[in-house]
Amino acid sequence: MKFWQQRERALETLSKEIGYTRKPHGDRLRVALAFPNTYWVGMSNLGFQTVYRLFNAQDDIVCERIFLPPKQELAALLAGKAPLVTLESQTPVNEFDVIAFSVSFEWDYVNVLTLLRLAGVPRHAAERGEHHPLVVIGGAVTFVNPEPLAPFADVIAAGEGEVLVPAFERAFRSATGRADLLRRLAQERGFYVPTFYEPQYGADGGLAGYATVGGEDLPLPVKKAALKTTDAIDPPSTSIFTPDTEFGSRFLVEVVRGCANLCRFCWAGYNYLPVRAFPTDRIVELAESARVHANRVGLVSIALCDHPDIERILARLLEMGYAISPASLRLDDLTQSIVRVLRASGERTVTIAPETGSDRLRRVINKTVTNDEILDRAELIFANGIENLKLYYMIGLPTETDDDLVAIRDITLQMRDRMMKHARARGQVGRIVGSVNPLIPKPGTAYQWLPMEDLTIIDNKIKRLRSLMAGIDNVYFNIKSERHSYYQALLSLGDRRVAPAIEVAERNGQNWRAAVAESKVDADFYIFRDRSRDIALPWDIIDGGMKTSFFQSRRSSSPNTTDHSARSGRSRRNGSTRTRASYQ
Repeated sequence: MKFWQQRERALETLSKEIGYTRKPHGDRLRVALAFPNTYWVGMSNLGFQTVYRLFNAQDDIVCERIFLPPKQELAALLAGKAPLVTLESQTPVNEFDVIAFSVSFEWDYVNVLTLLRLAGVPRHAAERGEHHPLVVIGGAVTFVNPEPLAPFADVIAAGEGEVLVPAFERAFRSATGRADLLRRLAQERGFYVPTFYEPQYGADGGLAGYATVGGEDLPLPVKKAALKTTDAIDPPSTSIFTPDTEFGSRFLVEVVRGCANLCRFCWAGYNYLPVRAFPTDRIVELAESARVHANRVGLVSIALCDHPDIERILARLLEMGYAISPASLRLDDLTQSIVRVLRASGERTVTIAPETGSDRLRRVINKTVTNDEILDRAELIFANGIENLKLYYMIGLPTETDDDLVAIRDITLQMRDRMMKHARARGQVGRIVGSVNPLIPKPGTAYQWLPMEDLTIIDNKIKRLRSLMAGIDNVYFNIKSERHSYYQALLSLGDRRVAPAIEVAERNGQNWRAAVAESKVDADFYIFRDRSRDIALPWDIIDGGMKTSFFQSRRSSSPNTTDHSARSGRSRRNGSTRTRASYQ
């Protein structure tokens, strides 16, 4: 793919956009903001749009976008060796001062390396010099566990963009060179410079801690950057509208950040504390301004009703003529007034997350809602004209038994009964769609020490659940495979020694089985090992604000979870089997 073809494609894309920023470069700091997936996915990402707006709000910064090209264009670019260019000015990316990645998903790690390759920038930080762009990697997954990407980053931005962007601009403005810039950034809250920290490993291969390199004044650990309050800032919202995206006609706005429920498996609940509501008047004003470009509004939050003015906000959005689509709703979000507003706006589907079908198992994971309450809310949903229900479930939870799988079927059937009762009266039948994921114990949660359940056991549970749900009219279940979850767990729980597998996967078309084998990464070590006796964990390099003792107390207070011997088993590894230690 030649330069003129990239230019034409960029101009065609811009011609469909409303709200992008075009600045002369001049003496401004030039930031190429990279989303390591396609334009279709990236322009649906509220965090990416927010960082773009925050950078360009600084007068002496010009920020332009890059995305992973679609498959055919990607192949043509790699074959033709033409330099990757930015969208706004079609300038080669390697001419920018900074390449800043916004990474939201573990599966996009390989795409970070692909974009660096297309830009002609060395993938390892150790290979870059003064003339190369500074590579900054940020996004939600990196401040949970940045270590698998650490060898590729000059700087990792850990925390919330509203704090990070102004600090980044300050450091750049005062620095006298690359080395000075790195040191200045390392002194700012939320900036982790991996080359300044050397991991130390114990005899068992586990992490023993980190040592600072080149100065005792370096913070250890690096404190995550977070807003103390949202009272004085605009809520993140869609600033660029385009039809070429999943949410092309939808205005997205973050309503409230954080969730106080603290389910034991949920990294977002812990990592976005404290709960902070965005100003009501600004949410409404931004929605009013966006109405000319959008006919739907997506309300982004973990816990919608944690906003004290949520009913007022919904009423105003309805008055504006928006169709209102909230994200997955907590059960306590589902009041009659809220459901009625959603239905009046034209919404036909509501999403909730029972997680499991058993009250007992829900108590284990600190999900306090009961089956009776779930069925009461299902009745409320369908009685008020909502036709479809999306459900999120998990399998592989601590202490889970076959009875818990049967309970998923039973509670789903009971919700279906309520759907059918009201559908018959209307003469129109909706559907229930369940999404099921094996538990991946996530960093920064009460389950961060827990090994993932044996793949054979997970596979058997998947088959069992599929058989339980087969042949039920108007009920459809999508179950993520155990193998998919296995490699996602590797990227979630790994340390810097996982990076070679990412490199091979980027080169071989994301054949993760082959990548792990070629790189000789012991994936089982990271995925199936009990970490409760480890001196340190890879993600301890980032202080997210929660003490280890707090997570330990959350884990130990979990009912019926003192014995995890059922999670141990035998797995095939390099043609042999081994027994994994039980979780204590």
